[in-house]
Parts: sequence; C-alpha cells; structure tokens
Amino acid sequence: MGKKIFILIIVLMSVALIGIISVQVFWIKNTIQITEEQFTSNVRFALAKVSEDIKEDEFNAFYLDIVENFKDEGTKLKYSDVRKYIYEKIDTTNNERFTYSQSIIEENYKVPTEFFENDSIDFKEIFRKEEIVIVKDQSLDNKGSDINAPEERYLKIGRFEGAEKSQLERAFDISRTKMPIHKRVSNQELTLRLDRELKSKGITTNFKYGIYSNGLATQVKSGYFRKETGKSYMVPMFTDSEGNSNFQLFVTFPEKKNFILSSISKILVLSVFFIFIIILAFVTALYQLIKQKQISEIKTDFINNMTHEFKTPIATINLALDAIKNPKIIEDKEKVMRYVQMIRDENKRMHGQVENVLRISKLEKNQLDVSKEKIDLKEVIEEAITHVDLIIKDKGGYIKTHFNAKNNEILANHFHLTNVIVNVLDNAIKYSEDAPKVEVTTENTAKNIIIKVSDQGIGMNKSVQKNIFKKFYREERGNIHNVKGHGLGLSYVKKIVEIHQGDIYVESEKGQGSTFTIKLPLI
Repeated sequence: MGKKIFILIIVLMSVALIGIISVQVFWIKNTIQITEEQFTSNVRFALAKVSEDIKEDEFNAFYLDIVENFKDEGTKLKYSDVRKYIYEKIDTTNNERFTYSQSIIEENYKVPTEFFENDSIDFKEIFRKEEIVIVKDQSLDNKGSDINAPEERYLKIGRFEGAEKSQLERAFDISRTKMPIHKRVSNQELTLRLDRELKSKGITTNFKYGIYSNGLATQVKSGYFRKETGKSYMVPMFTDSEGNSNFQLFVTFPEKKNFILSSISKILVLSVFFIFIIILAFVTALYQLIKQKQISEIKTDFINNMTHEFKTPIATINLALDAIKNPKIIEDKEKVMRYVQMIRDENKRMHGQVENVLRISKLEKNQLDVSKEKIDLKEVIEEAITHVDLIIKDKGGYIKTHFNAKNNEILANHFHLTNVIVNVLDNAIKYSEDAPKVEVTTENTAKNIIIKVSDQGIGMNKSVQKNIFKKFYREERGNIHNVKGHGLGLSYVKKIVEIHQGDIYVESEKGQGSTFTIKLPLI
C-alpha cells in the first residue's frame, strides 16, 4: 500500500467518524431539547389544572354556603319570573312534527351572608322544564286529524345549577377581594394538589413553590422559596370573570436537569455506547492498518536482510567452485579440500539461517517440540560460551563469568536453552563497536535463578527496548546491513524463555551498553 493511499484512507475514515459522531451528538442534543419542551408543556398544564381546581372548589364551597343559608333562613320570596321557549319543526318527508319547549322559573331571594357586613346577596333559585314531543303519521291537511295520532314525549325537570352559579360569580369575586391568600388556600392543600397533578403528567422530581401578590411574596410558599427568572414556571391564581388576577403561583424544579437526563438515560446510554463502539472500531481498524503497514515494511526488510545473508555464502560457494574447476587447483588436493570445507561451512551457515526461520514459524504455531529434563544451567552457559569464544577472541574481546548461584538445577530443554544463551551472547558481540567486553553473572533468589548478560556496546533507547523482542524487528542505523541478522534471534529467545515459565527483559542506555536479564524457575 502506497503512502498516499494510506493517508487518504486514514483521512476518509476520520471524516466519516467525525460525521457519525456529529450526527449522534446532534441527535442527543435534539432529544434533550424535545424532552425539556415536553417537560415545560406538562408543567404548565399541571399548574393551570391546579389553579382551576382550587378556584372551582372555592367557588363551589361559596355556592353551597349560600344554598345552606338560603335553606336555614327560610328567606321569603322577593319575586319570581317564568319564561317559556318553544321550537317547532314539521318534517313533510317523514310526516312528523317535532316540538321542543323549555320553561325557566326564576325565584329571587335576599340571602344574608357573612362576607358582606349588614347586607345580603341576591340569590336566584332557577328551575327548568324541558319537553320534547314527536307526533308521527299526522295529516297535515286536516288539522283535527292529529288528535289520536301516535306521539313520543320526553320530559326533563330539574334545578338549573349552572345558571344559578353564573349569577353568583360577580358576588364571589367581590367577596374574596380582601381575603388574605393564606385563608383561601393552605400550603398543605397546594402541595398535595401540585404533587398529584405533576405525578399524573409523569413529573416525579422535587419542586418548590410560592404565591406572589404584585411581585411580593406571600405566606403561601414551600420553605425558603425564591423565584428565579427563566427557571420558574408561573400561573395566575384566582382569576376574576374578566381574567385578571392579583396572585401568581411560581414553581421551580431544583433537579430539573437531572430529571430530564434520567428520563432519557437509557437512550443516552445506548447512544454513548454506540459512539464508543464506533470509536473503538475506528481505532482498531486504524491500529490494524498501521500494524499491517509496519509488518509489511518489516517483512520487506527481513527479505532484504535474508537475501543479503544468503548472497554472501552463495557468492563464496560459486567462487570456491570456480577455483576448483581451475586445472592448477584441482590437482592440488590440499587446496581442493580447503575449498570443499569452505563450501561446507557456507552451506552450514545457510542451513542454520533457514532453521532459525523454521524454528520461529513452529513456535508461532505451537508446533515446536520442547521436551524438558533436569539440567545444570552453569554447564549450559559454559557450552554456549564455547560457541562464540572464537568469534569474540578474533575481535580482541573477552567474556567474564561470575557464577554466584549456588543452585543451578532447572527443568529445561538443553538444546533450546543453549541457543537462548548463544543468541544473547551473539547479540552482545554484534552490537559492540570496539572489542566486545561481555560479562555473564548468575545468582539465586528464593525460587528462581537469574542470568545477566552485560556488554559495553552501543546500547539502545527506550523505544527500541519496547520493540526489541518483536519478530523481524531490527534497529535501523543508517545502512540496514551493517550488522548481520534478520530480526528473529531475540524473538526466538523470548518465546523459549516463556515456554520455560521464565521472563526476560533488557536494561540499556544509548552509548553505555545493555544488560539482558533472564529469570528461570528452579526445580
């Protein structure tokens, strides 16, 4: 994948992610706004209902009191009035006559009341009689023929309380004008009514209220209440027949935001969860893209290094074969044997590199047979040193050993553990610019044996230390081939150590050398 295409994919994915998250955030904000508007609407309906119910109950009590006084006093009739209304309709199609008549009787009384000192109130007791008559099959030509015609008659007689009450509204408004608000409605009644109406609208959060008169607080309020501009809901109380009022009920909800959020908490949680999933998917995809790109680059470097590693022995073998073909050389048995040995050594070198690759592949698939037996770790270290002894002496260096461990017996695979020590020693030799100076130290802890391999080489920074045990990883130092290898040695070392239930880590500083520490369990 080219660098430009890779960047383009990242940009497009980022734009898509930002777009999806923006839509989700907009939807969440819109949901909160709609819920808040619904909350406001429900509160206003509830407050209006409370205001109407309180006024209606107060008026009904006033009306019943007037009626009771009227009955108790036995007040004499002042005058009466009778009104009658008749409506008649003849249906020629169905041969029917429809007659509706209503009679209204008004009896006017003077009723004393406690609301008006030394005075009384005019009270009208109103009755009504409604009658509906439907005459069928009548002869419209003969006026007398409908005497015995079949008819349906409906009669309703009763007291007209609605009209009686409408006559008292003005007197009611006047009687309540100078009455203190706390005598018209109590805190307990107002609290119960507000609580009931708000709960009927699904509003269960705490509230505070207060009734104000011309901007001043009255005694009817819940605890310490203060109206807040933009946060309090208002409804007029005890409006007169013209819609005017001297009292206003204010209600606030201290936990309004929490209530609104809790009412849509499930939707919010799901939205946040899906946003998290989207971000996680994006990050995972981005991580995989970057990782695959890195793996592709590392594999390319590995192939280049492997090609370079094979190129030298192949060239050496070709030169040796060409030399053997020379008639002068082929007759010299000693030279022929030397070139044959050279071919064998180079072939062995290539075989070893192929074996390393196959060994790592088997480790990845858990197909490598690592049988364990009781071994002496000191002997394994000494054997590993013999494998690199000639190389280090050829470079003018040395390996010092400090076998401080008293107990060296562990359960391990001799072959693979020897390769582990050889790889670590070889790494110390390769990354020493001057004559290699290596020290191997062993020591015991309560349950483990610790091997430390220290060098005075070029060292490494923190970022290299984090990646040094990864497969194919090699630190780039200008020319990538200036140190032979293909990035498999330390990866193999770590896996073998882990198979032995051990641990390996590195401590290093740039320019001051490195120390590899291997910890293995004792028997």
